[in-house]
Amino acid sequence: MALLKTKDIRAMTPEERESKVKELRGDLMHERGVAAMGGAPRNPGKIQAIRRNISRMLTIIREEERMKQQE
Repeated sequence: MALLKTKDIRAMTPEERESKVKELRGDLMHERGVAAMGGAPRNPGKIQAIRRNISRMLTIIREEERMKQQE
């Protein structure tokens, strides 16, 4: 799981961002399911990285919405 950089996220279109957030949420649900069933994670920091990516995406989405409202 590569960490998404803010400049890469800002370069995406709004539709790409929304689809990426959905994809990341699906990945997070899968990883949490594996952890809940007692499976040993291959990458222990993956859940935290996914959560950070989701929050980074949502922050940028909300920032751009605010900018549109202020105009």
